[in-house]
This record gives sequence, structure tokens and C-alpha cells, in this order.
Amino acid sequence: MEVGQRIRMHRLARGMSQSALAEKVNVTFQQVQKYEKGSNRVGASRLQGIADCLNVPVSFFFEAIPGAPETAKSGLVNGIDDLTGFVSTAEGLALNRAFLAVKNARIRQKIVSLVKSLASREGVGSDRGEMTP
Repeated sequence: MEVGQRIRMHRLARGMSQSALAEKVNVTFQQVQKYEKGSNRVGASRLQGIADCLNVPVSFFFEAIPGAPETAKSGLVNGIDDLTGFVSTAEGLALNRAFLAVKNARIRQKIVSLVKSLASREGVGSDRGEMTP
């Protein structure tokens, strides 16, 4: 399922529909849906085609997945599954696109501080996004 979430995240980040991706890798959009939901396994050659379409290395789909071979984990946050799941949502995608549109680094830092402050008021831990008792 983690591989499917990452496919969805990158597809949405590129503004690509399931139909467009399906056409590029020569499957139906229903098959792409099944890959993204984790109901169907993505074969190696199909995953290579998807990676090529999304302009990511195949290894991206396996970084920091529990039980996967050790990969370069530097720079990855704890709870990658939660992060991937959030970024895959329409809300997460909209938030990330809006944030990326802010070019001033100082303003971006203030936005991060604001969100951390709001999260701490909601009872969310500041470092890992865990709920506090």
C-alpha cells in the first residue's frame, strides 16, 4: 500500500490524472486506482514505467518502508507513512502547493512557526506529529 500512496502523491503533485498516467503506462485508469489503493501489486516493469512517467527513481517507492531493504534514509522524517498519506490528500497537496508558491524564505519560516504553534494548541507534539496525552 505504501508504494501505491507514493504513486498517488507524485501523480497528484504533477497534476496528472489517473487516466493520463494509465495511458502512459498502457493500463486502464481502474488499474491505476487499484495500484494506488494497494489492491493490486505493481509489477517491476510496470513500476519502472510509472517511475519514468513521474520522473522519480524506482527506489523512491521503497525508501523507509518497514520491511524493505535498507535504503538511504537521510533527510526522511519519522512517520513517513503519515506524511505520505497526508500529502496524498487534496488538502495536503493544496497546502504544499501554496507553501511552495511563497518565495520569501523568511515568510516561509514564519508560516512553519505559525503552524507549529497552532498544532501545539491542538495537543499535537511539535516534533513528530504525535498526540500528547
